[in-house]
Amino acid sequence: QVQLVESGGGAVQAGGSLRLSCTVSGRTFSSYTMGWFRQAPGKEREFVAAINWSGGSTNYADSVKGRFTISRDNAKNTVYLQMNSLKPEDTAVYYCAASPLRGVAVTTRGMYHYWGQGTQVTVSS
Repeated sequence: QVQLVESGGGAVQAGGSLRLSCTVSGRTFSSYTMGWFRQAPGKEREFVAAINWSGGSTNYADSVKGRFTISRDNAKNTVYLQMNSLKPEDTAVYYCAASPLRGVAVTTRGMYHYWGQGTQVTVSS
């Protein structure tokens, strides 16, 4: 069983930064592409960023390009999301997810098999 645990969420003012972490246990971390998704109240869960198993390929949603950076440390079984220049519209519950399509930084929610419980990010204006 694969388990994902997110941390690092919180409340911040617009323009501030947060770093989310997601630690994976249960299987070989490098077997997975890792992704971050978010869900705001009343909205669908949407793709934010993804990174393939080696870190050599990444993808970002247009809304976060240039502000967010995804990275991973396979020795620590952890994926990170560095979020800078935060905006109120970034407010959401952020979820990390694991996809067995390890070679591709997949953006499609249905390609992810395992999910964390989510961490709240609130950005005030």
